This record gives sequence, structure tokens and C-alpha cells, in this order.
Amino acid sequence: MKQSLADALTQRGYETLTPVQEAVTDPALEGQDLLVSAQTGSGKTVGFGLALGSTLLGDGESFDPANAPLALVIAPTRELAMQVKRELAWLYEKAGVVMASCVGGMDMRDERRALDRGAHIVVATPGRLRDHIMRGSINLESIRGVVLDEADEMLDLGFRDDLEYILGECPEDRRTLMFSATVPKSIAGLAQKYQRNAQRVTTLSGTSQHADIEYRAMSVANHDGESAIINTLRFFEAPNAIVFCNTRAMVNRITTRLSNRGFSVVALSGELTQAERSHALQAMRDGRARVCVATDVAARGIDLPNLDLVVHAELPSNHETLLHRSGRTGRAGRKGVSALIVTAKVQSKATRILKMAQLEATWGEAPSADAVRAQDEARLLADPMWYEPIEESEAGLVAKLAEMYTPEQLAAATVRVLAQRYTAPEDLSAATNEAPKPRQAFGPSVWFSVSGGRNQGVEVRRLLPILCKAGDVTKDDLGAIRISDDASYVELLQSSADAFMAALGNDMTVEGGLKLERLATPPAEANRPKPAYKPRDDRGPAKGGKPPYKAREGGERAPRPPRDDKPKKQWDDKPKKQWDDKPRAEPALSRAPETHAAPKSDKPAYKSASKPEYKAKAEYKGNADPKPKSDYNPDDKPARKGPPKSAGPIDWNDTSTPRRKKPKGGKPATPHSAHKKKPRSTMDNARADGAVTTPRGAGAGGKPKGKGAPAGGFKGKPAGKPSGKPAGKRGFAGPGGSQPPRKPRG
Repeated sequence: MKQSLADALTQRGYETLTPVQEAVTDPALEGQDLLVSAQTGSGKTVGFGLALGSTLLGDGESFDPANAPLALVIAPTRELAMQVKRELAWLYEKAGVVMASCVGGMDMRDERRALDRGAHIVVATPGRLRDHIMRGSINLESIRGVVLDEADEMLDLGFRDDLEYILGECPEDRRTLMFSATVPKSIAGLAQKYQRNAQRVTTLSGTSQHADIEYRAMSVANHDGESAIINTLRFFEAPNAIVFCNTRAMVNRITTRLSNRGFSVVALSGELTQAERSHALQAMRDGRARVCVATDVAARGIDLPNLDLVVHAELPSNHETLLHRSGRTGRAGRKGVSALIVTAKVQSKATRILKMAQLEATWGEAPSADAVRAQDEARLLADPMWYEPIEESEAGLVAKLAEMYTPEQLAAATVRVLAQRYTAPEDLSAATNEAPKPRQAFGPSVWFSVSGGRNQGVEVRRLLPILCKAGDVTKDDLGAIRISDDASYVELLQSSADAFMAALGNDMTVEGGLKLERLATPPAEANRPKPAYKPRDDRGPAKGGKPPYKAREGGERAPRPPRDDKPKKQWDDKPKKQWDDKPRAEPALSRAPETHAAPKSDKPAYKSASKPEYKAKAEYKGNADPKPKSDYNPDDKPARKGPPKSAGPIDWNDTSTPRRKKPKGGKPATPHSAHKKKPRSTMDNARADGAVTTPRGAGAGGKPKGKGAPAGGFKGKPAGKPSGKPAGKRGFAGPGGSQPPRKPRG
């Protein structure tokens, strides 16, 4: 370790290094790529800062004048990036480091000017750093080390493409350190692609998680969730506390209620700008705010110096999020409390998440109003102000108060001042949900064998009630039940064994013809480890009557057995269609002329010897010599029945040709062509008599109308917009109504 870094640690108060810091500073790993798995709050930031010391400083103890960056540290969120920048600033302060940051939400011009002035270490978020690289505002030719902090979170947030682009632009001879709480397949693939023979460093504890954190599961009524949050904050009175919510709407709701109750609270969610989020965290560090209400993404990776309490107002969706939330406290050897608000609706979810996280939580009710008041009293009596000497500036007022008031009055005033300082606690209803009871030790037992196993259809869910009924015992008297292929084994309390055998009788046979036998020693199946998940043996056969799947030792499910009743369809037996065998025709821009020849094709002709030759429709009707369609002559139509149109007036008394029926009344029917003609108007009759000389279809002055005018001239009112007010409803004499009808002439 460089002496300048050691001096910085001593000045900061470090006496010993954490396990992850000792692991990454091992001299055997110097200069190698590392893939580190460490818990949240284990000192990873200082760890990779120490690991990069020899890579960045070389043989010296300080940096040369700043020019192109020597190291990149990439973090998933803006808050975590700024926190890493602060940690590395004091760690490399004695080495003369120049830091720069490239994070979203900040002014990009200021970042560009800082990069132009030069920097030794650049801390950035993936998206903003990629923008600088594409714009050419950062020079990566001198990069010696790259650190990916919280790599699993960056992949979960969708930064994989950005990370691959950044690592592809960095020099190949760089040193790459990857830190991640978990190492899923995606992280392993990224490490294999962009690291060179990376050494795996694991400092995760397999038995316990967050030994410095006390987990408390608080059972509350469904309608007392927010009140329980207030009482929890009042009970612990932590210098800094975080309340986690799942949505932004819940963050705003809790923030408003806590603010109305007198808490100094700030909000932290994705809808805030970078400046607002920075101010909120700075208020927590300065002591101007004591409670921060945040979502999971916004609070990822933040580190507050006096954070002693984490409250889960809403349970997370998985155990990994629970660990990341709780990891905000209990950091670097400090103690912390993680409180889960558990209502009756989410009790099963809380039990499942704690089990998956391998955490042992203390179950109980949320702090009541009396418990909060008792805690306030204990804090008041334990306050060191009672034992501190009286200052000279206070002596005059103290003497005056002691002279004016009795000790009882002074004590009452002290209690009242304390009550004004803190908000009053909430009265909570009794919780209807009880904490899950821990499983008791089974005690001395004996084993019985059952003549039947999985092959005979024996199942736990059916065997258990049969044994309880036949042996006159309860399910609490029975312990483990192990079912193998051809036999089963049942554990029974030793104190109930004699009564159980007496109830079964001499034949020791139960329902279904199963015979039991007492064993002298436990069977080999008794030591079989319990699978990590619920076995399928007690779920009955699968759909279709098939036996359930077997569970392997170690908790992994066995592969699905092949289906014998239906052969598996072999998709590979059928040759795949080769799309490239047939050339694709270009799309025609217009219809091809009929004279063009048809395109050649590899397909056989439509007609074949096996199919009958196509015959005309008329041939099927019995016509032996159908007329070809091409010889069709429209003049061959049969003559029209009835007299032609030019035959003159119709003689309805002539019956030689078929005609329409004679209409009733003796009047001849109007010919079909006459239906289209309209009777003459008065003007037409006047023209016929010579009284009017204006030809039909002429306008005013006898001039013919223009093109498009109707042949008969305009009838009624002329087209176009009428002058004056529009006509209203008929019969309405008011304004806008219709005019009165004209009087008839004559």
C-alpha cells in the first residue's frame, strides 16, 4: 500500500481494514483483473481505491500534473457516483489527485471544461460518459484502470450496451475491476468478454447477512401502517433515517404526512431534478433533515454518516431489494435497525422474503404510544445535561429560575418543553396478525415402515390423514414422512408409539391395504437433507394421472421424464424449406401486357396424366358440341319477344302476340318508356300555342344558358345564397320566419 494512502486512512480514523479491503489489497493480486463479490456497506469504495493505488501512482507517491484521465469509475446512479467521488477525493488527497465527474443531470459544458483542464480520475454514470466519448470531449488513450461499481445494478437498469461501448473504447492493456453484490450469468459473461484472466474474490458470508443490522418485523393492523411509521421514527429517534416506498405517489404521501406532523423530512425519487436530489442528501448530512423518504432506485448506493434506522413502509418485491435497502445502515462497523411494517395482507410475503434472504427477524408489534412515551422519558433521564457543570453565561438565569419557582414547577416546565419538541405518538389498534411461531424440536421418536411407495401411488397428503385416523393420533404426533419408490417411512413421537400400535391392532394394517412395521433403527431416508423448496411429492400426480416429479438431493428438480404414451414429434425429420432455391420476382410497377410470355418456372405444368382433362361447362349439360367461347356472336341472340319499339301504338285488342295485361278500368296501360316523361307545364303549353317565343332552356333575355345548366331551366328558386334573412320555421311570423302565403290570382 502506498504511504500517501496509508496516511489518509490513519487521518480518517481507520484502524483495521474490512475483509473486502484486505482481499483486494493482497500483494498476490497486484496488477490483475478482479471480479469481486461483496455485501453492500462492506467498504468497497475504499477497497478499489486502494487496489488502484499502485496502478495509478506507479513507483511514486503522488500524481503528475493532470492531463488525460488515468482511471474511470462507473456507477449506476448519480448519487452513488458523487459519493464515490467524495471517498476517492479524501483517499488520494495527499497524492495530489484531480477529480472530475460526468453524471446525468449536470451541465455538460462544465464537465467538458473540467475534462479539458485535465483530471486523474473520472467518476461517471454510463449514459453521460458515452455521450462524452461520442462527442470527443474525453481522451481515453491514457486509461490504466476501469472500475465497474454495482455492476449487477447497472445491467438491471439497462446499461449493458453503454458499458460494452465504453469498455470497447478503452485501451486493451488496462486493468478492469468489477464489483457486484451478486454474480449472475450476465455479469460472468461480461467479465469473460472484457477482462483478462480475472481473479474471483468473494467476501460474502454464507451463514448470515448484515451481522451489524437488527431486523424487526412489526405486525400492525391494515389501517395503521402510516401511524406505525410515525411511532417507529419516534421510538428510535435516529439521527438519520430512511423510509422506503415502492412508488413515487407513496413517497409524496408519506412525505406530506410526516411534514405535517413536525418531522424534518426530505423526499428522494426519480421525478426530482439532480439539483433537488443533491440538496436533499446534503440536508441529511448537515442535520437540517433527519428523515428521508425514498424509492429503491433513488436511494441506490447512497451513504449517510449517521443513518441508524431503515423503515420499510412497503415491502420490496424480492429479498435482494430488501438486502440493498437494509444495507444503507450498519455500514463500516456501525450498528443499525431495519424495521419492516407488516400488515395482515403482506404477512406471508414478509415471511417468504425473510426466508429467501436467510435473515432472522424479531417479530413483535409496532411501538405503541405508551412505549414511545416511556422511551422519551428514558432518553430525558439519560441526557448528559443533568450532570454537566453550569456555564457562567447560564448562571444568572438559573439562579433567577430557582428563586422564582419550586423544583416541581421547574420539572413540569422541562417535561412540557420536551413535549413541544417532539410530535405526539399515535394510538395503534391491536394487530390481528400473529407472528409466525418457530418450529419446536420434535423430540425422541421412533420410525415405522409402510408397505407402499411412490410406485404404488402413496402420497403424503393422503397418507397423513389415514395414519391419524387409524392410529388415533394428531398431525403434531407425526414427524417426517419419507416416500421412496416402493416403501415409505413415518416418524412418530416415542410417547405416542404404544397407543398408536394398540389402535392399529395386531395386523398393523390401515386403509388401502398398507401394512406398517416398527423399525428398530431409523432408516437411511431419515438422514436425507430437506430440499430447499417444497417437494412435489405432496402435490399429487400431474394432470393425466402421471406420478409427480422426483426431487434430487440438494434441492434441484429432476429433469422432466419422457412421455411414453405419445411419441415426440421430430421436427428435424422434415426437410426445411429452402427459401433461396427459388429466385424472388421483382415487384411489377404496372400490369404487364398480355403479349408477354409467362415467366419460366421450375414447377411442373398444371395438367398431368393423373388428372382428367378440363371440360367445358356445357359438355356436362349433355351438349356434345359446345360452342367455343371465342366464337361467341352477340347477333345470335334470340329475337325479342313482342312488337319492336317502332311498331307504333300498341293495340291492346290484338292477342296474336303476348303483351302486358290490360289494366283494370278499360284504360290502356302507359308504356314503360312513357313513365320517364313528365306532363307539360303551363310554359310548355304556351310555347306550343306560340304565345311564348323564348326557346326552352334559355335564361333571361332569351339567351341560352351556359354550360352545365339544366336543360329545362331553373325551376322554383334559383341556386346560390339567398338574399336577406334565412327562412325560419313554417307558420312563424316573427323575425327570420317564413313570409305569409301569396294570395291566388284572379
